Amino acid sequence: MIIESRAFARAGLLGNPSDGYFGKTISIIVRNFSATVSIYETPELVIEDSEEDINRFRNIYHIVDSVKLSGYYGGNRLIKAAIKKFCEYCLKESVKLEQKNFTIRYRTSIPRQVGMAGSSAIVTATMRSLMRFYNVEIPAEVLPGIILSAEVDELGINAGLQDRVIQVYEGCVYMDFNKKFMDEHNHGYYEPIDPVLLPKLYMAYKTELSKVSGATFNNVKERYLNGDKFVIDVLGELAAVAEQGKDALLARDYSKLHGLIDRNFDLRCKIMNISASNMELVNTARSCGASAKFSGSGGAIIGMYEDDEMLQRLIVNLRRINARVIKPIIL
Repeated sequence: MIIESRAFARAGLLGNPSDGYFGKTISIIVRNFSATVSIYETPELVIEDSEEDINRFRNIYHIVDSVKLSGYYGGNRLIKAAIKKFCEYCLKESVKLEQKNFTIRYRTSIPRQVGMAGSSAIVTATMRSLMRFYNVEIPAEVLPGIILSAEVDELGINAGLQDRVIQVYEGCVYMDFNKKFMDEHNHGYYEPIDPVLLPKLYMAYKTELSKVSGATFNNVKERYLNGDKFVIDVLGELAAVAEQGKDALLARDYSKLHGLIDRNFDLRCKIMNISASNMELVNTARSCGASAKFSGSGGAIIGMYEDDEMLQRLIVNLRRINARVIKPIIL
């Protein structure tokens, strides 16, 4: 029997990147794109290569484009790290795994390196497949931390919990990563929000802005760890934006939410360098009357629009700068 598990793309609606600094965020799942992992029992344990893991190229330009998009590593390293962390969790929790091997493979439609959490989706889908294959239950609040550890501790990827939480819980989730709470519980406080409360949202992305994960985080982490008051204060303001956004959503105060989305990006600009191409993406959307902020670390934006006329303006104007517009599917 073939077991197939999925994990979807995600978009940070408010608060990011404070999630990596004991902040607060609101995220949504984006079902338009997904990573799928298939697993079935075989005599030996085999990780099959996907297209981006195969080292055969049409020509020298093909390999250059491949490295620009995916770096020097494909997705198999993510699967290896996920398997290792899954096994370590089971050993720690004294969970005895059935003596059987498997073949595992993945495929993904998530645009790479444009802030939609493509890497963590592969890890999340792998974890789900392993849990089903071995009939192991991992609590939802615990699983994001294991997924994060596979990426950060095993592969050195610069990341926070936000992506993994929303990919595990799905829908729309408010997250509070208060340090005291996390020290006591080993996870954050996660509060699902009814997606029905969400306003009209669009996303836009430029695939040519692809970059290796973590590359756009600049030196914020270093400055934070060194006690830079300005950086710490701005990250605190970003967390407050998420908290205010939750209240605005629950009250259906979409005018306030519109302003908070813009403020999130403006605060980010105070502590991070934004490329000209990314600024063009945000400014083009805002010129149409929509709000706009990064959905992740750059390359894709998310915001609110008022009506179909504004959405059409977004589609036309963003197409002129080679950006694609979608309406995120959440349910």
